[in-house]
Amino acid sequence: MKKALDYFVLDVFTDKSYKGNPLSVVFTENELPLSDYENIAREFGYSETSFVTYSEQKQTLCVRSFTPIGFEVDGAGHNLLGAVCAAMLKDKDLFPENSLQHVIMKTASIPIYISFNEQNELPVVKMLQKPAVIGDSIPAEQIALALGISLEDLDVRNFAPVIVKTEVAHAMIPIQNIEILNLIKPDNKLLIQLSKQYDFEGFYCFAFTGEKNGTMVQTRFFNPLIGIDEDAATGTAAGPLAGLLLHKKIIEKNSSYQILQGVKLNQPSLLEIAVQDNGVLVGGSSVITMEGKIYIED
Repeated sequence: MKKALDYFVLDVFTDKSYKGNPLSVVFTENELPLSDYENIAREFGYSETSFVTYSEQKQTLCVRSFTPIGFEVDGAGHNLLGAVCAAMLKDKDLFPENSLQHVIMKTASIPIYISFNEQNELPVVKMLQKPAVIGDSIPAEQIALALGISLEDLDVRNFAPVIVKTEVAHAMIPIQNIEILNLIKPDNKLLIQLSKQYDFEGFYCFAFTGEKNGTMVQTRFFNPLIGIDEDAATGTAAGPLAGLLLHKKIIEKNSSYQILQGVKLNQPSLLEIAVQDNGVLVGGSSVITMEGKIYIED
């Protein structure tokens, strides 16, 4: 016998359909067998698929996310933001507006703030990541080779490629300018080797736009280790970058800035960031683009 589950496809970190980072969100009444999570995520084929249940016992949403290769994702990124937005668009009374709430991501409790955009009535979700921890640097020569660019294309005079973690450890890679950023053609095998060698996941390549406020940085993200060749918006990397920029005294604490990602994919995404004493806020909007039913064996 087949069981029907509601699903939505949202475009995340945007207020326009077919822009931002697409995410499939499946609503379930209870936990599913691991094979169902993996099969559904593979069937959708997006960088991540999130599964949402409402726990009466915990009085909150519980979210699990999987990549198409069956990797379960930790951390508060577009996978969590889109899941919360989908739930709010289904039921606006699910969470009180402008108050601190918590959502369970896998097993971790993630603080969130929810408001609504007055113009388009879309939910705006801000996720509080942990304070950024700056780790080891990575040899620039190895990074350049893996990204298919020259050593001179990296902005190593001001930044060394370095691992930074809030929710997930990613490498922050400084690029000289946006033109070079868009010329990157990574070698996935080399990227995976570096990820394993230095114990981190993705590569967040960034270049400054020249703007002092607003959209200061444009980025691209590669994480073939977990099956993501390139991502249109990556909240778990935006938080670490914000922490690094604060450490370098390029941004100020408690001020809001924007990261532009996904331009090369024709899926421009705007990620709002702000560093606080208790962590890094990463937020944005999402819009529902598709919805329907998915069927599993009961």
